[in-house]
Amino acid sequence: MRIGVLAIQGDYGKHRQMLESLGQEAPLVRTERELKECDGLIVPGGESTTLTILLQKHGLWDPLHAFGRRKAIFGTCAGLILLSREVRDHKLASLNLIDLEVERNAYGRQIDSFIDRVRLDLRGTPGSMEGVFIRAPRIIACGMEVTPLGWHHEEVVAAENEHIMVSTFHPELTESTLLHRHFLTKVSRFLHD
Repeated sequence: MRIGVLAIQGDYGKHRQMLESLGQEAPLVRTERELKECDGLIVPGGESTTLTILLQKHGLWDPLHAFGRRKAIFGTCAGLILLSREVRDHKLASLNLIDLEVERNAYGRQIDSFIDRVRLDLRGTPGSMEGVFIRAPRIIACGMEVTPLGWHHEEVVAAENEHIMVSTFHPELTESTLLHRHFLTKVSRFLHD
């Protein structure tokens, strides 16, 4: 499998390291041609407004939307904002690939960032991991076709639909490979359909 990592902004290098530690080919994606060569894609965190502008500048907005209709994408933090249906507190364009309503920077400024345990249920497999929340968004509402995967206290902080998986926190900044492994399983399902 080739799991691309969108490499136009954010800490894409950590996602790439995580995938390579799992034995996956993880090319960096900056062009439509590179995107087309991937079986799945990770959209890392960063700054959501800047990410939107750069995707349009690089001619990746429409190709990324089309990719997410056919193949699996995992968006973390700003990546989640970009993939969601609606951004409540900002008139930010989104790709509307997962039926979530989100709020940007919901926990406060950079100084309010924190690390805490996240409870997981990955399609019947319970677990937990450390969650690194950096100017994190909050999931306000999940649509009917969205399955929660992770919770911080009682708030949903990770979720998925058929093609898209998201987390409000940064799993790539931890030792845990649980979410990345779950994403690889998701990608492999599309390869065998």
